Amino acid sequence: MIDDIKQDAAERMAKSVESLTHELAKIRTGRAHPSLLDHIMVSYYGQDVPIRQVANINAEDARTLLVTPWERNMVQAIEKAIMQSDLGLNPNTAGTAIRVPMPPLTEERRRDLIKVARNEAEQARVAVRNIRRDANHDLKELVKDKMISEDDERRGQEIVQKLTDQYVKEVDAVLAEKEQDLMSI
Repeated sequence: MIDDIKQDAAERMAKSVESLTHELAKIRTGRAHPSLLDHIMVSYYGQDVPIRQVANINAEDARTLLVTPWERNMVQAIEKAIMQSDLGLNPNTAGTAIRVPMPPLTEERRRDLIKVARNEAEQARVAVRNIRRDANHDLKELVKDKMISEDDERRGQEIVQKLTDQYVKEVDAVLAEKEQDLMSI
């Protein structure tokens, strides 16, 4: 039973770290990366769909993304969706291809993005701690139902705490990598 609680907590904590990595990928650095546009939704025949489902996205060079729609009539819709996104990008249309230049980041903007990244990391740490709280609560319930002894509960809590420490370190490592990425020019 303790193993089940430990395994459930480990899976949920891993998902929290994975979610943080996904959220940090949305924060743009000075380099062009196709995943920057992943969260943009495009109106496709009345339905909002992810941009990847209506176009091919490639990094043309370090500062330019090339978006190639699969249908010619989608060029305007994709261009509009990119302009309306929260990324502050201005796409240029050349026939059926859309080029999205990445403006260089100012020092002040980099600092703002680092604050956003730190906030996301703190949210992930809170999620990991909440999972620890849930696991410890489950252990207490097992003691109350007399399914495990208090010594087993203490051992289980130590195991859960080690897991928590491990995943908080992973969150910190992901954040440090993103901060370094943001500050590199």
